[in-house]
Amino acid sequence: MGDKLRLYGFNNLTKALSFNIYDVCYAKTAREQKDYIAYIDEQYNSERLTTILTNLTDMIGARVLNIAKQDYEPQGASVTILIAESSMIPVGQTQLAHLDKSHVTVHTYPEYHPETSLATFRVDIDVATCGEITPLSTLDYLIGSFDSDIITMDYRVRGFTRDMSGKKLFLDHKVTSIQDYIDPKTLLRYDAVDVNVYGSNLFHTRMMVKDIDLQNYLFKTDVYELPPQTRLEIMNNLRKEMIEIFSGRNIYD
Repeated sequence: MGDKLRLYGFNNLTKALSFNIYDVCYAKTAREQKDYIAYIDEQYNSERLTTILTNLTDMIGARVLNIAKQDYEPQGASVTILIAESSMIPVGQTQLAHLDKSHVTVHTYPEYHPETSLATFRVDIDVATCGEITPLSTLDYLIGSFDSDIITMDYRVRGFTRDMSGKKLFLDHKVTSIQDYIDPKTLLRYDAVDVNVYGSNLFHTRMMVKDIDLQNYLFKTDVYELPPQTRLEIMNNLRKEMIEIFSGRNIYD
């Protein structure tokens, strides 16, 4: 992030990162689809999601103030963590702190397609920080914490602060692209597209995995159990599903 700027007074810039991943899987029967949803629901329950978010909080140098977590029936989980950039200072019976409260949230959405036997697991993570903290440095950790076939990321900076001369600063760190904060080795595995509005401090990146190893997308099925024509059909359905999610529109219907 470079050297820190010396600022006058309170830094009231708000930095918001929205991180969304999709994991696609082929489950042949309705029973297998339900089993996959149950499996992924257990793998990413609220307890594990809490661990991921608290690790993220440590990485950005924030302090956890409160954690709320919930698993849902029949599926899904949510975690919300209230964080602060600086430590709270006790003075007698009073707690003093800068007004820099921020939050981190995660929600999961497992679901399946009724016709193509494809199941999709979606995770939405939102990180809102105030002051000097920026969540962009956590992107490699987030990508590695999930099986990500498609990733969409939005980063926005709002508000302003001032330097020591009184000049307003609408961005206190250099951002050209979200991709600059992702390991180049990770980017090699994905096709990536940027849509950036520099005048509004809006940055958007979407990524889709390049190579599909069919075995990694089969749930309770060995690839060699399937005839070649079936393998080809599954591969086509997988790629179509990913392209539509990546594009954000129905293309093949």
